[in-house]
Amino acid sequence: MRWWKMLGLAGIMGVAATGVVIARAERRRRAYTPEEIRARLRERVESPGPDDVSPTA
Repeated sequence: MRWWKMLGLAGIMGVAATGVVIARAERRRRAYTPEEIRARLRERVESPGPDDVSPTA
């Protein structure tokens, strides 16, 4: 095979693998109930983030 055919085949495989990863993440995201989403958002709001650090000086 020529190198450009191999490159094209690798590109197609990469696109297919990316699609699989996106589909899996979408299924995982849609599996949450609205109550679970609310609870996770509340936990995120209540926990201190990197911007909420109080200055020491």
